[in-house]
Order: sequence, then C-alpha cells, then structure tokens
Amino acid sequence: MNRFEYVNPEFFWLLLLLPLLVVWYIWKRHRQTASLSISSLKGFKTSKNWLSKLRPFLFVLRLLALAAIIVALARPRTVDESTRIKTTKGIDIVMAIDVSASMLARDLRPSRLEALKTVAARFINARPNDRIGLVEYAGESYTKTPLTSDKSIVLSSLKSLRYNTVIDPGTAIGMGLATAVNRLKESRAKSKVIILLTDGVNNTGFIDPKIASELAVEFGIKVYTIGLGTNGMAQSPIGIRPDGSFQYGSIQVEIDEELLKEIAATTGGQYFRATSTTKLNEIYDEINKLEKTDIEEFKYTNYEEKFRPLVLLALVLLGLEFLLRFTIFRSFI
Repeated sequence: MNRFEYVNPEFFWLLLLLPLLVVWYIWKRHRQTASLSISSLKGFKTSKNWLSKLRPFLFVLRLLALAAIIVALARPRTVDESTRIKTTKGIDIVMAIDVSASMLARDLRPSRLEALKTVAARFINARPNDRIGLVEYAGESYTKTPLTSDKSIVLSSLKSLRYNTVIDPGTAIGMGLATAVNRLKESRAKSKVIILLTDGVNNTGFIDPKIASELAVEFGIKVYTIGLGTNGMAQSPIGIRPDGSFQYGSIQVEIDEELLKEIAATTGGQYFRATSTTKLNEIYDEINKLEKTDIEEFKYTNYEEKFRPLVLLALVLLGLEFLLRFTIFRSFI
C-alpha cells in the first residue's frame, strides 16, 4: 500500500517568510528608485525598454528556489508497505462427519447434513492457515480428503458429501474416529484436532469408540464431539419408495451423549450438542476460538525520497537567476 508523507512537516512554517520577503523587496525597490522632476519632457527622445519591467522576474526566481528548498527540507517521500504472514505453529484438523441416512432428518433445515455442510464451510474458510482433512462414515468409514492447506479442495469435497448406498448402513463412530486418527498420527503440527460429528449411536463397525479414543490420546490428538439433532421427535427417513425417494416419518432422536462426552473428556476435548443450525454455528465458532493458530506477520516498508528533484529545481532556478542577472539584466543591477 503506497502513501505520501512529509518526514519534517515543521519546515513548512518557513513558507511564512515568503510574503515578508515580498513586502521587503517592494519596499527596498521603492527606496532604490530615483526620481527626477522636470517641467516637460519635450525635447527629450524617450524609448520604452521591456527589460526594466521584467527585472522583478529575478526575484520571483529566487522566491521559487527558496520555496523548493523549504519543501525539500520537509522531506517528502512515498511509503510502500507490504506484509507477509507466516504460520509459525499451525493446527491440523480432521472433520469426521456422519453421512448415515439419519443425517437426512429435517429437524435442521433443509436437513441435518446440508445444514452441517453450510456451517462447516464457514469454519473451513475461517482457518486459512491450517491443514484440514475430511473423513466420512456410516456403517464403515473412509478418507474423503487427506490433510491439505488447499481450502478449495476441502470445500469441494465437503460440498459433495451426501448419503449413498455404497457405504454400509449404520453408524460406526469408532471406525470414523479411528480413520481420522490414522490421518493425523504422522502429523508434526503443534496441535492435532478431530471434530467428530454424529446424530446417532454406535451400532456397527469392528472398532470400539473407546479404543479409538485411546489411540487418539496416544498420538496427542484432541477430539471435539458434536451431537447433532433436536430433542424429542424428528422427521427422518423410514423407508425408500419404488421411485427411489425417501419416505419420512417421526422418529425419536437418539444420540449417545455419554459416549461422545467420554471421548471428548478422554482426549482433552469438549462435547457440544447442536439442536439447531444457530447452535451448530455457535459450536463451530467456539471451537474456532479454542484452537488458535500462531501467526507471525512480517512487515516490509520501502521509502522513496522525493526531495532530490526539489533540490535540483532550486539549483536550476538559482542558476537561471544568476545567469540572467549577469547577462541580460546586467545594466539594470
């Protein structure tokens, strides 16, 4: 960013001398002008000389030179500032997201999964200096996106998350957590974090969630768990129609909060309950505050001095005055 400034603006007070010099010059010129009174000019041959009228031009040149010197003393310059940000202690984050059929429930609009994707995208955009990865799980789990600092890849993968019949049905919390741990175990980041989100209970998978949480502790990984869903009943998929669309019905919301609390406590994280999109936003904001990335900012400042052309201008004006004074105007001085 460029800006213009004067290093010594107090020198501008010297400009007040210029009007005083003009008054002094007029007074001095008036006193030095001789006068002769005669009754008539008849008999005298008169001629008009334009050089005498231009004589004050020499004083103007000197004033302009003095003004240029004063401005030069104020040291005008341009300042170009640029910054470079360096992440000194980054954080690696893996978001383990439940994509089971129950995530299509409509207690969050338009659905739990779509509401989550919107909020998670905002969270990702708020972490420009961290590496983020995605794990999706239902009855089994796999890595959607490995750890990367390219947020466009993460956001694109997040946007493509949806329920599908390729993944086995059910909710394998232990496997989702274990897969996320596997993505972080080799990380050398200052802080390693898993955000585990589910809307159900662990009902399938061959890895126990408690074993997975112990693995997280072994590798120094902190787990924040989020239970997603309203209290009571929710409109959830209960079947598939012949045309492939879901049939919805009211189902009791069941979230194994005790398990999620235990995972968070074991790993040094926290458990949150998101009963609405607004609450989910607040939870991600809270996690964003809890996990701060150390940033080091380098500022580079480039100064370009502008007084030199003014000094050269003053020298040229003084030189021109000197030349005219001892050549063209010599007979009038």
